[in-house]
Amino acid sequence: MAAASALAQPGFSPQVQPDGRVTFRLWDSNATAVQVHSEGVSETNMTKDDHGVWSLTTPPLPPDIYAYSFTVDGLHMIDPSNPLLKYNLLSSDSQVHVPGPETLPWEINDVPRGQLHHHPYRSAIAGDNREFIVYTPPGYKSRSWKTYPVLYLVHGYSDDTGAWLTVGFANVILDNLIASGRARPMLVVLPSAYGTMDIIKGGWAGVLGHPALVQRNVEMFRDTLLREVIPQTEKAYRVKSGAGNRAIAGLSLGGTESLFVGLNAPDRFGWIGAFSSGGLNTNFAAAYPAVGQRINKQLRLLWTSCGTEDRLIAVNRNLGDWLTSKGVRHTWVETPGAHSFRVWRRDLADFVPQLFQEKK
Repeated sequence: MAAASALAQPGFSPQVQPDGRVTFRLWDSNATAVQVHSEGVSETNMTKDDHGVWSLTTPPLPPDIYAYSFTVDGLHMIDPSNPLLKYNLLSSDSQVHVPGPETLPWEINDVPRGQLHHHPYRSAIAGDNREFIVYTPPGYKSRSWKTYPVLYLVHGYSDDTGAWLTVGFANVILDNLIASGRARPMLVVLPSAYGTMDIIKGGWAGVLGHPALVQRNVEMFRDTLLREVIPQTEKAYRVKSGAGNRAIAGLSLGGTESLFVGLNAPDRFGWIGAFSSGGLNTNFAAAYPAVGQRINKQLRLLWTSCGTEDRLIAVNRNLGDWLTSKGVRHTWVETPGAHSFRVWRRDLADFVPQLFQEKK
């Protein structure tokens, strides 16, 4: 019994080997079947030893951050020995970091670091208590005369406001890009993607096949952003004004919201990014009535992307084809991967260096 208790101590699982192999372990002597479900791993069935410890060792995995969970006799659960959590409003998972070289944008390097500021407030539009988070770049506090451009970065469906930090490592990516000179110093504002929490209350079953609810959420998100978050940000922080100094980007639902807000307000946002957009209104002409060649004079960058294994790639390709048919300049990027932060971290690292650069 003492040996089994020791095995259950924090840090026992997951165990990352120098070659990138990962061993997952779970102590449950009473379980009859245990599986691990991890990104990048095809094998799932774990085996039990004489101490009641179930384990599985993966082949070497490329450096990255992988989400995983256990199924114990049909019950989904996180790894109780691992504090690195991929928190989610509907179904949380655990995470394992397979470290790589410092050149990977999400690896923590010995560079100056920005600060995170939490802003709780009562939303009159949504009728709830919520928050937005602001990343200020290194040196912001000491340079009291300097103003900065702003990226509004939106999370996806079922995530929370901090997902771009705890799973996407956006602040680490910004620190590294700014330190290397690849990105301009900027503020990043992380708002709630939920214009109405009704979109979460019914879970996935309550939102799939309910485009009216998705559209209501998107429209209310626009209102909370334009009428609550942006005014509070511009009052509290030293930010540059004008569309050329304001960007919006997001993943999945946040990508759809970024397109809806940005393409319908090019006088407010000069830079738009949409990663693996989900919940798109496929009547693009109705969703973006102002889109045409004249928008090219206002937008500095329209950047869309999707993973090649993502079930949403077809509708995102269709959007790109429609934009092309309307004569709208845009960048379309396809990368290996599914609907995952393993794709979106790379998207962010590719998108951010293009922001707020002088127009050529």
